[in-house]
Amino acid sequence: MTKLSVNINKIATLRNARGGNVPDLLKVAADIQKFGGQGITIHPRPDERHIRYQDARDLKSVVYTEYNIEGNPQHNFIDLVLECKPDQVTLVPDAIGAITSSAGWDTITYQDYLTEMIQEFQRNGIRTSIFVDPVLEMIEGAKKTGTDRIELYTEAFAHQYSLGNEKGIDPYVAAAKLANELELGINAGHDLSLDNIQFFKQNIPGLLEVSIGHALISEALYLGLENVVNMYLRKLK
Repeated sequence: MTKLSVNINKIATLRNARGGNVPDLLKVAADIQKFGGQGITIHPRPDERHIRYQDARDLKSVVYTEYNIEGNPQHNFIDLVLECKPDQVTLVPDAIGAITSSAGWDTITYQDYLTEMIQEFQRNGIRTSIFVDPVLEMIEGAKKTGTDRIELYTEAFAHQYSLGNEKGIDPYVAAAKLANELELGINAGHDLSLDNIQFFKQNIPGLLEVSIGHALISEALYLGLENVVNMYLRKLK
């Protein structure tokens, strides 16, 4: 079964909109795990506009499944990850001020940099994953960095699927097959939803984990958080 890691950034966004502690981020993380979620993902950004660095520290005592911290490996982020020692760090090439992630790493241009970062995290017992587009050259470059896993950036698939174009998954299938040959673990995330997750899961060989936030939290407004988590779990079986 592919694991479901729930990104709780949007819960933090809602909390920060009014100040105070409603909704309670730590309680939501605990509830998601109680409902069957197999991991919690956060993506702190330098301006702390949703997840705060202190949230990352506080969640360490709450997350008993898999704790995944995403972000651009700049100085403050590196220090935070090494302090929190999550189960997994996912390296994402965010520009400062970006609304959301918009591209994977150029694993050829940044190979030396990524290799250095990955080695540092691995020395501290943290599994590494790097965010990549479904481009074969980028998968090959990822392998050379020594990363444990890749996370396929799925925005293009989700867009094509919403237009009725199931062929939009083809580059992802090819990327997954190559990753399997190279013995890279495969994660995926971005714009995956209840509408497209089952099709994606059924077609991607060796898919270990999906990280879903915006769609899942939005769907939960209509369907309830516990119900939505379990709907995803059923589709990922």
